[in-house]
Amino acid sequence: QVQLVESGGGLVQPGGSLRLSCVASGFRLRWYNMSWYRQAPGKERELVARIDTPSGNTNYADSVKGRFTISRDNAKNSVYLQMNSVQPDDTAVYYCRANGLAYWGQGTQVTVSS
Repeated sequence: QVQLVESGGGLVQPGGSLRLSCVASGFRLRWYNMSWYRQAPGKERELVARIDTPSGNTNYADSVKGRFTISRDNAKNSVYLQMNSVQPDDTAVYYCRANGLAYWGQGTQVTVSS
């Protein structure tokens, strides 16, 4: 069964780092473009980063370029988001998604606060 499980969120100080993980089951992640989205209170869900297959090309929202890095480990059926130099505006629930599959995980909360 298709399932996406995000983890790794938590409380972090401005300028700190987190690594989010998304473990997929029920499908082979390697065959899908994978994306990270986030949704902050009062805001629409926005695309943060995407990694394509088979090229491995990545794309990032302007707001996170140079700070976040998306990667994947096909052997672990997982996709990751390394978040560096985080800022309060990064506070949101983060979700992963496989392009073309209408499933979302439960999300993981990231709170950036001093």
